[in-house]
Amino acid sequence: MADPDALRSRFARALDGVAAPAPGRPDPAPYADHLLARWQEPQRRYHTLAHLTAVLDHIDVLQEYADDADVVRLAAWFHDAVYLPERSENEERSARLAERALPEAGVPGEKTAEVARLVRLTVTHAPAGDDRDGQVLCDADLAVLASPPSVYAAYTAAVREEYHFVPNEAFREGRAAILRRLLGLPRLFHTPHGRREWEATARYNLTGELEMLSLGNGPAT
Repeated sequence: MADPDALRSRFARALDGVAAPAPGRPDPAPYADHLLARWQEPQRRYHTLAHLTAVLDHIDVLQEYADDADVVRLAAWFHDAVYLPERSENEERSARLAERALPEAGVPGEKTAEVARLVRLTVTHAPAGDDRDGQVLCDADLAVLASPPSVYAAYTAAVREEYHFVPNEAFREGRAAILRRLLGLPRLFHTPHGRREWEATARYNLTGELEMLSLGNGPAT
């Protein structure tokens, strides 16, 4: 269960790691509360506080591979801060939210721009070979694909619930296309830990889900 108080503290620590020290810097609590409220909106079933907590936990595991782990953590907070399942520009709107909020919170322009870049990267989850922060964020975001069977089943069911307004056949076709694209990538994970610990299990889960979808047995409303 996600703990809002613990998350509020984690946001403050990440902000302290990147914000310029200055007298009169705003209290981080209202910014955390605004983000927490967004992550608890009623249309969310998978992109919830539990997902945010999991991504932050995975960043903690992967932080040795990041150039600036606190920038990556802030990007995690913002990466699905705007989330409407029926809209296609969620990442862009989330990045713009970061560009507005972080300077007010005392984050320098360069760090704010990096957070926004990382948020936009989650459209493709395809970081460059030398993009260490991008690799950490993308691996942390996709680590759910390497979950144990029961957790993976709950993930796919929650995704289906978020897209409850899509007819079953259309959902299965769209989801199958996403799975084929992922399976066609040379690698799903980019950090050494991700490749070693998550790659094989994630591919097993994706392949199994794709097979179920092809039989018409995927998540339904």
